[in-house]
Amino acid sequence: MRPSYLGRILLRWCDACHVPVLAERCSCGAATREVPVTPPGDARPAFPSDIAMINAIYNDHFGSPLVPEGHICLLNKVPDKDRMEEIIIGGGIAGSIRYIPEERRYEPIPRPEAGALLKPSRRFVVVDDGAVRTIRENAASVLAPGLVAIEDTVNAGDEVLILSRDGTCIGAGRAKVSAETARSMDRGQVVRTRRNIPSRIVTGTATWETAVNANRDVLIRAEAASMEFVRNVSEQNALQATISYSGGKDSLATLLVVKKAIGKLPLIFADTGMEFPETYENVRAVSERFGLEVAATDRPEKFWERFNELGPPAMNARWCCSACKLEPVLALIRSRWGECLSFIGQRKYESQRRAQSRRVWRNPNVPAQLCAAPIHNWTALHVWLYIMREHAPYNALYERGLDRIGCFMCPASDMAMIHRIESGYPLLWDRWAHHLNHWQEKQNLPADWACTGRWRVREGFQNEEDSDC
Repeated sequence: MRPSYLGRILLRWCDACHVPVLAERCSCGAATREVPVTPPGDARPAFPSDIAMINAIYNDHFGSPLVPEGHICLLNKVPDKDRMEEIIIGGGIAGSIRYIPEERRYEPIPRPEAGALLKPSRRFVVVDDGAVRTIRENAASVLAPGLVAIEDTVNAGDEVLILSRDGTCIGAGRAKVSAETARSMDRGQVVRTRRNIPSRIVTGTATWETAVNANRDVLIRAEAASMEFVRNVSEQNALQATISYSGGKDSLATLLVVKKAIGKLPLIFADTGMEFPETYENVRAVSERFGLEVAATDRPEKFWERFNELGPPAMNARWCCSACKLEPVLALIRSRWGECLSFIGQRKYESQRRAQSRRVWRNPNVPAQLCAAPIHNWTALHVWLYIMREHAPYNALYERGLDRIGCFMCPASDMAMIHRIESGYPLLWDRWAHHLNHWQEKQNLPADWACTGRWRVREGFQNEEDSDC
């Protein structure tokens, strides 16, 4: 799948502080260098649960964890048929993890730079010194004549690391044959080496507090620009101002900016009835922490009626957004204020549609709401560093491996997240699965329609409703 450029990639690295920096110079005074991430480059912090998962995946496959203790790690989601994330350590791309829905597992996809971080005891090959240069410089395949050794557990299709005789990692790729077969070959391809844009890893421990300090000037500028935007929009529109709050990181950062710019405002919370328990807890915690009123919508009664009529919502048939968010929010606004201005946590790095969106707009489905996006130009790392700086209470779901907050059964979720939710929230998911299976039987759909996630895409539909409100 082709990368999508949604804005200038701002991610850089300070080798003196061993942290990511969103400017050409760190607050420590040192020059920073580019991190060659795949666009759109909206990298996020890897939380301890993310790091534990990465290390488990690499340890299971290669016999060695990837992320060293005490190192800052970022994850950058890249285009893939389901879910794939680049792993950024020490300012370089150490590799990726890629989800295989059919097998319900992640596979590691290392880069040669991973050799600076792990010492494989499984799934590696050793090549003759004469093959090192062409493999390292030209990503040449490992051929049988140049093979010195191949570890016993290597099977065809496995990701493997390519080592020189002295143990240096010179490449990575996918095995074309098993270890047993390779040992009997006189000619032919043993490993297809993968060509990647090279990057440099400089190891060193650091904390997120260090990262916040390293981005001090970046955050001051971003906050000031967003606060100025909030004040200008508020002064130009004599409407009741509100903050749309979803329980997610972007709406939390927006809340912090708006509160500093123009003071306390009511929070509009669209209670879809499909939220995670942690989201309800976060809304409560945030409102109490900052002393803000929560104007919550009534839980919609139409959802299951429409489900029985239309089937489950899909990525290209998001009737759920109208039923559960837009219509209830419109009703709330009209009953409370008649019309309002809402500051919304929409960012251009989220999607092509949002990159093309204006910063001030009206959703035609919610005409009583004028929307404005103070953090439109922020990356996810801006958001997280700002939240960390402010010590704001963010949703616990982020520390449990979810990178986006919304309805638990959102069809826009990839299968990696759906399987995680299915196992982590069995009571929520069992109810949803019951309705999916009932629709599957009612419509005489294929037996694997519900369990493989095929319900997430509807044939013949083009509606991609944007639910921001």
